[in-house]
Amino acid sequence: MATATPANPVATPKPVDTRGLANQVIGETKICAVTQTELIYRGYEIADLAANATFEQVAFLVLVGHKPTTAELEAFNKEIRGMRDVPAHVRERLQQVVKDSPAAHPMSLLRTGVSMLSHVDPECESNAPDAELRKSKRLLAKIPTLIGIIQRAVEGKLALDPDPSLGHAANLMWMMTGKKPSELEARIMDVSLILYAEHDFNASTFTCRCIASTESDMHSAVCGGIGALKGPLHGGANEMAMEMLKDIDRDCAGGKMTTDAWMQRAFAEKRKLMGFGHRVYKNGDHRAGILRSWGLKLAEQMGPDAKKWFDLGDQVQAIMLRDKNIHPNVDFPCGMTYFIMGIPVPQYTPIFVAARITGWCAHIMEQHQNNRIIRPLAEYQGPMNLKW
Repeated sequence: MATATPANPVATPKPVDTRGLANQVIGETKICAVTQTELIYRGYEIADLAANATFEQVAFLVLVGHKPTTAELEAFNKEIRGMRDVPAHVRERLQQVVKDSPAAHPMSLLRTGVSMLSHVDPECESNAPDAELRKSKRLLAKIPTLIGIIQRAVEGKLALDPDPSLGHAANLMWMMTGKKPSELEARIMDVSLILYAEHDFNASTFTCRCIASTESDMHSAVCGGIGALKGPLHGGANEMAMEMLKDIDRDCAGGKMTTDAWMQRAFAEKRKLMGFGHRVYKNGDHRAGILRSWGLKLAEQMGPDAKKWFDLGDQVQAIMLRDKNIHPNVDFPCGMTYFIMGIPVPQYTPIFVAARITGWCAHIMEQHQNNRIIRPLAEYQGPMNLKW
């Protein structure tokens, strides 16, 4: 006798793709929350912070855990600005590494610089909470100096001394370019650092926490984070986004090709277009709009040669949304914004480190304070019981 078909058959659920730990909650944190519509740093939404806070205030918030008072912020700023110098022998050795390895990626050089700093930090091996907070401040202060040493060495120039009269963002630009930024340029860099400061268990932060969970030291964990951030699928995306725009501008110069035609060719070739899409945000990265508005403000002030990059970016963004329904992430406007400010493209990802060091260090401290070694299981899919 045939079995009757149910009137309303139950659909077979699609298997959940968990590769790369997608859709998996693997820990708890009080540092950051990422939702489809909000990015929260210790209770404060990113748009509020970008509009009303400085990067130093956000760094204090992320590292210490609360909004600083006026007195706390003044003391924090004084402390950080007094920690920016690196020992002469670290500077000289890093310059020699650049000279001996001219093809080295700036992120690899920065990783080496942080490793060198570990050997001169008197509290390197201590995971005590007070020692880790002091190490966090030292890393926050010194990383822009390392970035400046590397970029100047790449250009065959002498390293500059940090300027204690400048804030974190302005000093970072000074160390790299040898020029004091305008008030607007400094504010734009400050906002970009706020937007990049923290983003829960992303690949580099998770790397830091994995290393910290073995009770290894902060410098080792940060070196691991730099290695993870270096990849083009993570921090390197802002560099690749700008290189893509430069390719479009070159190929379409003089009316040789339209932007739409270039994009259709890229789609047909299955070219990976960086600066679009996000593992978490499915309806757009709200950081992207914040940074675009600041970058466009500067571009309009600078004139047509600068604004053309944002006009081109808007065309690319519209085509991606129309044909692929994919929104830009923060790396897309970041590439254009840094470019018109004269920042060398290879330093885009190291700048990311100058911001994300706050999030990394906060997560390393949180991991150490409530630790259990991170050791997931794997589903083995190979042969069994073979005979040797």
